[in-house]
Amino acid sequence: MDPRSEVLLRQAELFQGPLLLAGLPADDLLGRLSGARGWSWHAGEQALLQARFAGRCQFGTAVPERAFDSAVLFLPKSRELTDYLLQALAARLDGRELFLVGEKRGGIERAAKQLATYGHARKLDSARHCQLWQVSVSRAPASPDLEGLARHYQLQLHDGPLQVVSLPGVFSHGRLDRGTALLLEQLDDLPAGHLLDFGCGAGVLGATLKRRYPHSQVSLLDVDAFAVASSRLTLAANGLEAEVIAGDGIDAAPSRLAAILSNPPFHQGVHTSYQATEQLLRQAAQHLQPGGELRLVANSFLKYPPLIEQHLGSCQTLKDAEGFRIYRAIRR
Repeated sequence: MDPRSEVLLRQAELFQGPLLLAGLPADDLLGRLSGARGWSWHAGEQALLQARFAGRCQFGTAVPERAFDSAVLFLPKSRELTDYLLQALAARLDGRELFLVGEKRGGIERAAKQLATYGHARKLDSARHCQLWQVSVSRAPASPDLEGLARHYQLQLHDGPLQVVSLPGVFSHGRLDRGTALLLEQLDDLPAGHLLDFGCGAGVLGATLKRRYPHSQVSLLDVDAFAVASSRLTLAANGLEAEVIAGDGIDAAPSRLAAILSNPPFHQGVHTSYQATEQLLRQAAQHLQPGGELRLVANSFLKYPPLIEQHLGSCQTLKDAEGFRIYRAIRR
């Protein structure tokens, strides 16, 4: 059981009516709170919850339409996403209870100050290195316009400007991260066929691929619903069409790909995790056609070449700069 869920269950008497659990972990909490329903924006956790509690958890970026008497927000990592989620929930809870739970090292005390925007906030519990806060919403805001909160910026690429649309919570929100910038310089001479942007974020790489290789099929894949929505907005802003997939890891990718390109994720909430990238390296060959290619950017301290060579083929370093390396491998 997730420690945040354990803290909630210590106060289970507060959560008996119709309850929305926003950003809930994929544990047994829904089974322990019979009146609760879930809202997830993580495709992997959604799949696990759907398998165990069919029909009780919704996936996406918008608050579920179904009525609820109170809501619990599991604190996300991003401050901007926290702002949006608290406002979206508080807008539905005038005169009712909104709860916030999170790890101390995840910034729960800072976020509790945001909670106080909507009424008098009080701490209910502190255990398992987590805290639970409550506010009775007395100053309900207007429902936020998610697309209105997007950050727009323009990249000057060799084939012209690219418009990027980034929603709250998306990696490198509102700016181009240096790793992706370096990978964008190494997109020449890709094999013909189906191209995949793995861990697409705001869709910078996938949109660039579709414009540079207009006759290739391009897919963009991310585990996060806000990233998926951002990628669709970025494609639309540039008049491009490509498939955007919400899925957990390389298992959700198409098969017989000509190339996989990635600035892979290495964070899960407040914790650092390299699982998605390591799974990509172990299973990329299963999704690439013979002669298909993997190109990715990674921090130079990460020892990925042995893993790449074990599961895919000879690993070439295309660039080594500013603490990053661009790796290339061709499926045997």
